[in-house]
Amino acid sequence: MTSESFEIFLVAPPGMEAVLADEARALGFAAPEPVAGGVTVQGGWPDVWRANLELRGATRVLARIGGFMAFHLAQLDKRARKFPWADVLRSDVPARVEVTSRKSKVYHAGAATQRIERAIAEEAGVTISAEARVCVKVRIDDNRVTVSLDTSGESLHRRGHKEAVGKAPLRETMAALFLRHCGFDGREPVLDPMCGSGTFVIEAAEHAAGLAPGRSRRFAFEDLATFDAGAWQAMRNRGSAVDNGVTLYGYDRDAGAIRSAQANAERAGVADATRFACQPVSALTRPEGPAGLVMVNPPYGGRIGDKKALYPLYAALGEVLAQGFSGWRVGLVTSEAGLAKATGLPFLPPGPPVAHGGLKVRVHRTEPLP
Repeated sequence: MTSESFEIFLVAPPGMEAVLADEARALGFAAPEPVAGGVTVQGGWPDVWRANLELRGATRVLARIGGFMAFHLAQLDKRARKFPWADVLRSDVPARVEVTSRKSKVYHAGAATQRIERAIAEEAGVTISAEARVCVKVRIDDNRVTVSLDTSGESLHRRGHKEAVGKAPLRETMAALFLRHCGFDGREPVLDPMCGSGTFVIEAAEHAAGLAPGRSRRFAFEDLATFDAGAWQAMRNRGSAVDNGVTLYGYDRDAGAIRSAQANAERAGVADATRFACQPVSALTRPEGPAGLVMVNPPYGGRIGDKKALYPLYAALGEVLAQGFSGWRVGLVTSEAGLAKATGLPFLPPGPPVAHGGLKVRVHRTEPLP
């Protein structure tokens, strides 16, 4: 099965599918197609490993390893027993099964789960455990059963080298997609005037240095029968950091946040390319050198009381950027169109709504400021 080609599904935050498809295309994955909730590409197991290792914006990577039709539980049971589980699952590694069903005659997900678990246990000798790292995801849609393996394990935003996070952390995967949406390609400075624990700055620095986001962690695919440890080690060893002279800047008025950001940059191996300092928005000045991207995720209150207090902050940010950052582009993440408007900056129509922390946020971006 190692050389065989199949569909690989890259999970994306809803609203960001086109941006992830763009990243997959740039990294040379075959036939990226944005669909609801993610992007499909075609490839084999080495492509699955590379997707987990290199894609900055994917939440997880599912290998769609096969499927069949089933119109009732007895048929599901029979066909599940004929499925080649042993080609992909190891008998010494436990697995768990998750089933979803919609518009199908096999509508009881619990009963379907039991049949598939029994088939895997009895036909492939695999122990079923609710705590297993290896997850078999089965989708029954219009009587078609699609079998996928979650090859990531923990969500891919867990890069493996970030410990300290702020109060409302933006996931690394989402930060990477927002940066790409704002035109960042790794060759220009990025500045975050309210950087918190440094997510935007560190993501941008890793991208600029050519560091693979999955370089510091383990993946569920390492526990599959299709895994080739030697080929995987060679793939991981291919990448090495490059210094392309880009500097990334992060500022925050909270000294604790700056200490966290510096520690996170150190662990990520990008401390030399990043500059962090404790200062308020009012003290923000344009760095020496070429123009780049100001990327910011300011506070946005869920309650009306909070929002009123935030208008002056957004207005102050807009004023500083309009006066001192000619030639720079701005990307601003907020759940409130009114707060973005309060900056007075010439934003383009906002990006799609994206779920974050129980809210729907949008990226507001500008062309280079006059």
